[in-house]
Formats: sequence, C-alpha cells, structure tokens
Amino acid sequence: MVNGLYKKIKNGILKARVKTASNKVRIEFLRSKGAAIGENCLIFTIAFSTEPYLISIGNHVVVSAGTTFITHDGAVWIFREKYPNLTIFGRIIIGNNTFIGMNCTILAGTEIGSNCIIGAGSVVRGNIPDNSVVMGNPAKVIMKTSIIEMFMIKNKNRIDTKHMNPIQRKEALMKHFFPNTDTKQ
Repeated sequence: MVNGLYKKIKNGILKARVKTASNKVRIEFLRSKGAAIGENCLIFTIAFSTEPYLISIGNHVVVSAGTTFITHDGAVWIFREKYPNLTIFGRIIIGNNTFIGMNCTILAGTEIGSNCIIGAGSVVRGNIPDNSVVMGNPAKVIMKTSIIEMFMIKNKNRIDTKHMNPIQRKEALMKHFFPNTDTKQ
C-alpha cells in the first residue's frame, strides 16, 4: 500500500512538472505513454485520458491549454450492477495542420480531419471533415477554413507581428489599439 501511494505521489509530481515544461518535454512524455504525435506540433496539455495510446495526432497540429482528450465512456457506470465488466473505448484521430482552441473536450471515437479549426470550449464527438471550422457544445461545423482564412486576411485587427521581438510587438499593438497616445509607455 505504501509503495502504491508513493508511486501515485511520484507520478503526480512528474505530471505537475511536465505540465509546465517545454513543448518538447510534453510531447516526449505523451509519446512515452503511447500517444502518436506527428512532427512540428505544439501541445499545451497533457490531459490525454487514461489510454493515451488510443490518440493519434498528425503533423503541424496545435492543441491549446485546457484541452482534454477522453478515450473512454464513463457513463457506463450506471449500468455496472447489471453489466459488471461493461467498458466502452474509442480512438481519437486528429489530421494534419489542425488547430484546437483552449479548453476543448475531444470525446472517444472522434476523428478530426486535416486543415481544421476547433473553436475554444468546443465539445467534439464524431467525424469532422477536412477543411472545417467547428465550434460549440455539441460542436458543429460552422464554415469551411477557406472562409475563415478570408476573414482573417481582411480582419481590421490583423497586425503581422510574428517576426517582431516583444518590444517591437508591444509598440505595434499599442500604436494600433491606442493611436492617439504615446506608445513609448
């Protein structure tokens, strides 16, 4: 019993450290648990359920903080007296070049295609076709990524700062959002 408790505490400390570690460390940790994660990904969560080996993520995917993957259906609990061994599992597959916003829940049996955007807070279940923008609870396809691309390119708040250092970025943002004030604050 003491050994089991020690192992749980040690595992909890490890998970706490991994949560705040670099992207590379998080991905290595998740891969060590069996998750298949492609190249050039940004993963800001380690909530990969109790069966991370059922999760496959393609290349160039962002999974934002607070997102949770659930590979099993815990609702079987209410039928356990009648079916003591009842368990239901499902794979989760994410295609290439996909963005998953903050605090999403990806449920068992979900397949998200390539070139998709999943809006923050969405609860996703089922098959999401390639090139889809999905939002809500339950998540629904609301448009094609080509439409949101057009909105983003023409957005009045588009400020191309990716190449800038933090000081330059702040200056550009202050100038854009506070044009009539001294931006040297």
